[in-house]
Amino acid sequence: MLVQFGACRLELVQGDITRQSVDAIVNAANSKLAGGGGVDGAIHRAAGSTLMDETRQQYPDGCPTGSAVATSGGLLKAKFVFHAVGPIWRGGVFGEIDLLKSAYRRCLELAVEHSCRSVAFPAISTGVYGYPIDLAAETSLAVTREFLLTQKKPDLVRFVLFDGGAFGAYARVLDAMAD
Repeated sequence: MLVQFGACRLELVQGDITRQSVDAIVNAANSKLAGGGGVDGAIHRAAGSTLMDETRQQYPDGCPTGSAVATSGGLLKAKFVFHAVGPIWRGGVFGEIDLLKSAYRRCLELAVEHSCRSVAFPAISTGVYGYPIDLAAETSLAVTREFLLTQKKPDLVRFVLFDGGAFGAYARVLDAMAD
């Protein structure tokens, strides 16, 4: 599914984020940047050990929730990995929505700062962090749409969704935005 926002494109695909041919991929990281399971583990395995070495050297104190930091892409096709720390869902009363918005916005800012024309996102915080997929779709797509319309870059933002349920949730929200 592909939607234009000004000169920018927002695309949804179902698949493996580690196989994307984009300038940067976003890693759903933990605050210690210590690697882990899910998207984080898959990206670290595909990128090779240099990714962990780089995060340890450049960011020994990790990254706060709601923010993101950049490293090289290691062995990935992508030149960069943006390690975004999304919130753990605790019922929505602890600022989770604002923290998720902030993590996405920071990644988009990093894309501009690093002259990336394309970036691929996973559904940050929706795995073991328990963020409801429908709410995550609304939040992340709204932030992305706003950023693309105001900043007019990057050229392409792709959401790479792991399964059909996530793709369906994001497609429903994006379809409503495109109307």
